[in-house]
Amino acid sequence: MESWSVEQVCNWLKQRNLGELVPKFREEEVSGAALLALNDRMVQQLVKKIGHQAVLMDLIKKYQQQESGLESLTYYCETASQQFPEVISGKNLKSFFARHRTLQWTSSYALPDFPYDVKCILAEKKCPDHSMRIRIIEFLQADMTKYLEGSLYPNSQQYNIVVNALLQAYPFLDEDGNGFLLWKRALKDRFKYVRRPIEDDEQVLRNKCKFGHRRGQSRKSSLAENKLDDIQGQLEEEPAHLKGSAMALHIKWLNQEYMKTQRNWEEVDNRMNVTTEIRRKMISDKAPLKDILKLFPFLRCPYQLFREFQLLTHTDIHKKTVEILEIYSENILSLYVVRNNPINIMLQENLKQHTEEDVLKCMKMTAACLLLPEVFGDDSSLFAAVNEEVKAVTPVLEVKNPFNMNSCEFALYIEREELAQLDDCTMAVAALVAAFHVFDIPCPKRIHRTLNFLESLVFEVGNPASLP
Repeated sequence: MESWSVEQVCNWLKQRNLGELVPKFREEEVSGAALLALNDRMVQQLVKKIGHQAVLMDLIKKYQQQESGLESLTYYCETASQQFPEVISGKNLKSFFARHRTLQWTSSYALPDFPYDVKCILAEKKCPDHSMRIRIIEFLQADMTKYLEGSLYPNSQQYNIVVNALLQAYPFLDEDGNGFLLWKRALKDRFKYVRRPIEDDEQVLRNKCKFGHRRGQSRKSSLAENKLDDIQGQLEEEPAHLKGSAMALHIKWLNQEYMKTQRNWEEVDNRMNVTTEIRRKMISDKAPLKDILKLFPFLRCPYQLFREFQLLTHTDIHKKTVEILEIYSENILSLYVVRNNPINIMLQENLKQHTEEDVLKCMKMTAACLLLPEVFGDDSSLFAAVNEEVKAVTPVLEVKNPFNMNSCEFALYIEREELAQLDDCTMAVAALVAAFHVFDIPCPKRIHRTLNFLESLVFEVGNPASLP
């Protein structure tokens, strides 16, 4: 910046949404060196609006800190490259700088000063309604843009930093341990909303052109294709991964194959293997579930969900769940705590209508599954919604007519949307446990003991949980 001309400084102001200052800066012939030498008094004389003064001084301060930090990092990298030339390559050096910038941003971030009405709601520790949530998100988005020096493209780490800061300051906003995902998705959607109508920001236009958007034209590509563009952008920042074009082809093929009635399952397995790394990266970065499923719709298939779980844990969870329920179902049904439970009463009434051994066994295993939360004193609504609407946002089962062999239905829901239809209750319970691991979703405290019991048996831990 120190070597910038007056015109370069003016362009820099336009990029930071400070275009109103350009005429005055031209008149006063403020070059890059002069800009960095400005003090508070000079800025007050040069800029009339207090808001512009604050933003300008903040940008100058951030740039000076960044330059100072990068100089020390450059010295470190140059010294290290002389001692370890095989380690500090050009690619690694780029990675060093990227990490340094992120760390610097992290250390300097603080939550904005919210308006009075928002402060009142937060001080009372009340869960904000929809309109108040929007106001909070708007202020966070504006604040992030300031920290990003006008950029409208935060990376995943920066989203994580802001949302974590919000939830640490106001823990009651973390609903059942799932507030992080909801607030992060809302914040990302706000940035998309802000970027959509912009026609004069160079960075926005560059990304729109890069991903197929043209001025005056609406994007006709599907949502899946939009996400493929995002993946390509992520892969450009991660040179260790496969090239974006190759990854995009695999993901596009998976989306097309998912729409077919006759699928090439062997090829699906191969391509899911190839895309495992980017899929796990998206999940670890807390990407919205809907985005993950648009790119990898086969995770909606129980077979692929179980396969992904086996990839992570080397355990066949469906087989283990069947074994567990065959062993424990009779014990569960004999416990005093479930004797007068409506599920057990319903089971006893339906058992009288059947004599086939397989049907009776299936009905008992179904009842045992649904009664597990009752056995451990957990909240059954976070485990299964039986003949009622799903309300939980965490993985939960929807069960209809559980003891009617002709019309029973089992489905797995996440974030109140159906993920998969399942054949029976054992498959449903296996899918429920798998979903928490595959999508890296924290287990709610009110269902923890039930899932801990199942997981201890699935993973065959040294001291498995036992029935009360």
